[in-house]
Amino acid sequence: MNPSCLQYRLTPDEKNQFETQGYLIIENSLSAEQIAQLTIATDAIFDRKLSEGHGANSNLFYPNLLPDDPQFQNLVDYERLLPKVWELLGWNIYLYHAHAIITPSNGEPPHKRTFGWHQDSGRVNQEIECHPRPRLSLKVAYFLSDASEPGRGNFWILPGSHLQDEISLPEGCIGQPEGAIPVCVKPGTAVLFDRRLWHTASPNWSSITRKVLFYGYSYRWLRTKDNMTVQHLWADASPIRRQMLGAGVNCNGFFSPTDEDVPLRVWLREHSPTEAK
Repeated sequence: MNPSCLQYRLTPDEKNQFETQGYLIIENSLSAEQIAQLTIATDAIFDRKLSEGHGANSNLFYPNLLPDDPQFQNLVDYERLLPKVWELLGWNIYLYHAHAIITPSNGEPPHKRTFGWHQDSGRVNQEIECHPRPRLSLKVAYFLSDASEPGRGNFWILPGSHLQDEISLPEGCIGQPEGAIPVCVKPGTAVLFDRRLWHTASPNWSSITRKVLFYGYSYRWLRTKDNMTVQHLWADASPIRRQMLGAGVNCNGFFSPTDEDVPLRVWLREHSPTEAK
């Protein structure tokens, strides 16, 4: 990595925002050229799925997207966001989950029914006994479409709820939890959020197809969340990208890593020693 990436580490205000609210919005994270290229690659996925019978007005959840296009691979160790990730999780990390969500207009009138509120990671939330639940992972969401107004398939969040094991939902399944907000952002914005943050998808009642790429980072000892068929990408990847793609020397190296397992730590020793501990 280029040492210039260190300028994108968390500021004290960003750190405080993430720790207290469970999310962080970084505007202009992607350039206009990146947005255009990533949109082309994302549209190609949707067009292919349409040709395979996917409904034109149905949401598409598409995991394991990295092999589809080099543009997706370039975000794995993206210099503007990876420094923020390693500051929050440390250096023994990798990309355990990556997917695109494409949300066309559903052609239905708006409703006030309660959305599907949840924390990420499924059974982790029942099987690990502690309070609050452990962070374990976070996601970076890259917005390619304009979600700057409500009703565009925005993802909703409950700020500060990452420290709550449960939340109260409205009686009768009408309305959203008190304090919940839609994330309204422009194309090119990145949103980091703690996996424990209570959040939900929402319907797209607009004419704009919502397109978002999600990159999930976790500790190397956590299993992947999707198939992640990326081993063929290791040969041409830089050492740090190879780590992010799940490479390692052996199984024990995921729990007790050597320098060969975690080139990010080696790089940090030279360029930011306090973060290499």
